Amino acid sequence: MSRARIRLVTAVLASALAIGTLPAASAAYAAPAAGATASATGRYPQQAETIRQIPLQGAVNVRDLGGYRTWTGGQVRQGLVYRSDALSKLTQGDVTTVSALGLTKVVDFRIPMELQYDGADRLPAGLTATSRPVSDLGLYGTLVGAISSGDPATQEQMLGGGRAEAYMRDIYRTFVTSPENRAQFAATLREIADGSQGPLLYHCTSGKDRTGWMSYVLLRALAVPEETAGRDYLASNTFRAAYDAQVRAGLKQSGRMQNPDLLIPLQEVRQDYLDAATAQLAADYGSFYGYLTYGLGLDLRTLTKLQTRLVR
Repeated sequence: MSRARIRLVTAVLASALAIGTLPAASAAYAAPAAGATASATGRYPQQAETIRQIPLQGAVNVRDLGGYRTWTGGQVRQGLVYRSDALSKLTQGDVTTVSALGLTKVVDFRIPMELQYDGADRLPAGLTATSRPVSDLGLYGTLVGAISSGDPATQEQMLGGGRAEAYMRDIYRTFVTSPENRAQFAATLREIADGSQGPLLYHCTSGKDRTGWMSYVLLRALAVPEETAGRDYLASNTFRAAYDAQVRAGLKQSGRMQNPDLLIPLQEVRQDYLDAATAQLAADYGSFYGYLTYGLGLDLRTLTKLQTRLVR
């Protein structure tokens, strides 16, 4: 990133922090990248940007967060930050593929119960995951209990009638309200901003909720448009659909669930889940940048370092 771009980013972020909101794209318009054409409003036209999945056999939701355009005219660098689901079921071929990413850090948002049931990550030699648990409000235990009961009435009582959806919205609110959760997300963002840190990957079990929120926050902190960050969040449904359907089919075939569709609200990401978190964010901190600075405790220097390192 050029010094001029750094000065621009710093000024824009300082302005955003001062007024507590993110300026409109036109307020920080920069020259478009080669081949791009600005619209009459001075903003980039909305384009379907490629989501860069890394195909593996033992994990279905592994992606490079790079490639997205920002409203400042930049582009998020590839090969620096990855998001994924759990890496405990990687094949040896998968481990070789992951090794080629050159990761220097893996952050695991799973709680101890998830590790107990699903196992530790399988990683390249010399790489050990950093445990940084983010609360799921007991969802994993509830899910295990519901399935283990094998009783359709119990499962309906626990997950039916909109209860699963309400549970998910509550979980997303705690991403914002819980000091412990905020501390885990903030620590990860600081590591990503650290210029001496190599490529980093973070994940939870399905790579969609805790990982999805972390990715949404990071992309928006990099000035990726809200709509684009939202599409990245919702893309987990596409990458996980076949695997999740197989899980439901297996549970029905084994007789453990008569109505495995009760799991769908827990397996999917939904806009209203994300909306629950962003509404909580607005209620508690007034704006997204209020959440970054007061909620996560990130100062202007750290936010600028994120831009400098990840946006070109």
